[in-house]
Amino acid sequence: MTTKAHGQLRRGQLLTTYGPGALFDLPRHAAIIGGLDAWPPTSALEEIEEPRLTRIIQHITGISNPRLYAPPAADDALGGKPLGVGVYRFPEWFVVQEKDHSGGRIRSRRLVPLKALDKRSRFDGLPVVATRFIAACSRGHVDNIDWRTFVHRGKTDCRQQLWLDEHGTSGDLSDLKVRCECGAERSMIEAMNRSAHPLGWCSGRRPWLGLDSHEECSEPLRLLIRTASNAYFPQVLVVLSIPEPDLGIDAVVAELWNELYIVEEIGDLRLIKRKADVAQKLAPFTDQDIFAAIQRKQSSVSSPEKSPKLVELDAILAAPEGYDDDVPINEDFHVRRLPDRVWRKSKLSDGVAAVYQLHRLREVLALIGFTRFEAFMPDINGEYEQEVERAQLAREPKWFPAVENRGEGIFIQLDSAAVIRWLERPAVQRRLEELASGHTKWQERRRSKRPFPGGPYILLHTLSHLLIQSLALRCGYPMSDIRERIYADLANQRYGILLYTGSPDASGTLGGLVQQARSLEEHLDYALRTGMFCSNDPICAQHSPIYALEERWLLGAACHGCALVGESSCEMRNDYLDRALVVPVVGLEEAAFFAVE
Repeated sequence: MTTKAHGQLRRGQLLTTYGPGALFDLPRHAAIIGGLDAWPPTSALEEIEEPRLTRIIQHITGISNPRLYAPPAADDALGGKPLGVGVYRFPEWFVVQEKDHSGGRIRSRRLVPLKALDKRSRFDGLPVVATRFIAACSRGHVDNIDWRTFVHRGKTDCRQQLWLDEHGTSGDLSDLKVRCECGAERSMIEAMNRSAHPLGWCSGRRPWLGLDSHEECSEPLRLLIRTASNAYFPQVLVVLSIPEPDLGIDAVVAELWNELYIVEEIGDLRLIKRKADVAQKLAPFTDQDIFAAIQRKQSSVSSPEKSPKLVELDAILAAPEGYDDDVPINEDFHVRRLPDRVWRKSKLSDGVAAVYQLHRLREVLALIGFTRFEAFMPDINGEYEQEVERAQLAREPKWFPAVENRGEGIFIQLDSAAVIRWLERPAVQRRLEELASGHTKWQERRRSKRPFPGGPYILLHTLSHLLIQSLALRCGYPMSDIRERIYADLANQRYGILLYTGSPDASGTLGGLVQQARSLEEHLDYALRTGMFCSNDPICAQHSPIYALEERWLLGAACHGCALVGESSCEMRNDYLDRALVVPVVGLEEAAFFAVE
């Protein structure tokens, strides 16, 4: 690595698309984002406080007292100290950009390793580009393809020149052939034959954690195109900041937990109190009470945290009735339930119980790891599967990258009794059986054990996408800036949708979205009427998730012409959508929750 900056990324990108372990292209090189050990020291980073998220991370990772720090910000000031994230050059095999004088359909280029390049990163005076093929395993490890072993179909002492022959211009694997000057050759399409293990077995290499970072692994290597969408799936935890109640001594202990978590017996408090600021805050309490509060905190840390969405749902539904001219009590979370007479105009909204305005909200996102090949999404309560083996962000992680966004939103609560009556209808039950069967088919080919989310979630999720398209026309924010958070509390029969926007600065709190709560019926009318028909009907409307031909296992009547939105807006990667559960569609009119006249 060098200290010279070779490119720039936004803070948010270092948690999503380009987090530690992600592969990307710099202007002149291909690289892999370095792990947290290659980031600036935490003393140079901004710490983010979010106790609830910290407790969740501790429960998931088992790391004691993890901290959250924001990625370094760009410093464009004259003479400013450069503060960036280290990256490593990867992969370490290159294709020489040969001068093609043949004019034929076959283009041959030499394959060369990094050590064969000169100081100007050239080979024989010619420029090179990193090969787009690497080897990876399901645990996230990546390595260079052993090209000599691959082309000779086993270990070899041959060191003659390797060539990559490209037949035609499609770039398809079947048109690519690796050739050695000794006469051995092999088609790249054979690298896709997973049953034969053509690339060998994984060595556990983790180049994003340094040159000599390996761990034990016995997984077979798979071919991975480094720029493909399945090369990096971040696991990001998202919570809304909810003011925690003041519990007296418990609140003080939580505030000082970074100092007190090492206390094992009451005598240890004497040493801790030598710090003046700590002693001042603990002065009103006795050592016995302080130690008891520490023990309560330690027991709560070892127990699972209540799911993020349920905590948020409790806080939103507990908000009092009011208007948008209230002075915010808390800049991180300020919610009021809009009086019914303001937004309810007709029977169209009979299935809606209440509308809430979130005048202020704070969203905190933290990256805890990543996977390759298969995305593991959180369940409907925002929790990841405990059995998922995620790749680590550091050799010994003690902190995690996080960002905070401030914004606004509206929350639409559906009437629980109406949802229960809807679920009892035979047409709905038949449709949900099809959707559940599609989920089972999808799961057969994946390691994920995510349960079927249920009818209420799919109803809410699809309605959310339709409303996002309507809100984007009038709220002043583009569709990609409006995000969703679906609340399907099946145990307590509470159902709602949060549509919100947020950004690191004040641009997420301009009021354009929250004011649309007053016009909810207009947006609902537009969303339902546009959702009834799709430009791809009747094919879209009559699609069944159990059709093996299309393999769209998790979708009912939903496609890019109607219900799918940008993945930056969707919390479930555009899965579990079905217009037929929301509005009557062609050929399936009886399963709709809303009746559109």
